[in-house]
Amino acid sequence: MFGYTAPIRDMRFVMREIVDIEGLSQLPGCDAATPDTVDAILEEAGKLAGGVIAPLNRTGDQTGSKVENGVVRTPEGWREAYRQFVDGGWNSIPFEPEFGGQGLPITVASACAEMWNSANMAWGLCPLLTIGAVEALTAHGSDAQKQTYLEKLVSGEWTGTMCLTEPQAGSDLALLRSKAVKQDDGTYAITGTKIFITYGEHDLTENIVHLVLARTPDAPAGVKGISLFI
Repeated sequence: MFGYTAPIRDMRFVMREIVDIEGLSQLPGCDAATPDTVDAILEEAGKLAGGVIAPLNRTGDQTGSKVENGVVRTPEGWREAYRQFVDGGWNSIPFEPEFGGQGLPITVASACAEMWNSANMAWGLCPLLTIGAVEALTAHGSDAQKQTYLEKLVSGEWTGTMCLTEPQAGSDLALLRSKAVKQDDGTYAITGTKIFITYGEHDLTENIVHLVLARTPDAPAGVKGISLFI
């Protein structure tokens, strides 16, 4: 069986001697990130990574995800692990308290993410993509969009994706062809083909929020003409 032991001692050293977590906790908005609190977070994250997430590598490799009646079913144990992850509040570590986040520094969340990804990269990609969706909506979403999506994305009740790749457009997004046409009600009708979308379909949550790259009819050529839609 695949085993993973989180390097907690090394991480504590980095937090205390390099990051200076004690000094960081004195900054506005970072007062919760005391050395003792961060130590406890790292300890518990290591237990989840090594005891719950890492063993799922075997079922992931041996059985993988399957499509059943048009629904993607993740391997045995993956849903339960994700539920434990959400119930423990792990997804919400770095996000704004206004939307249910814990407001801890991204440094702490990054250390935890290193454990998830080291224990099981395939599993860890799901919360990784959700983090990106939360950050994009926090920075650029309207108030209505934030109220609709952020709380459930922050908690992990919903997951997020980023729909970039198309058959002819991978690393070169200037070749992107998906079209977005505005409708009378203010929404956009999007047509096109997206492929290789990480966690684009799964059974870990009841809803998946897709952030989709597309072009409006009057958009200029190249990457400057690309817009992002929910």
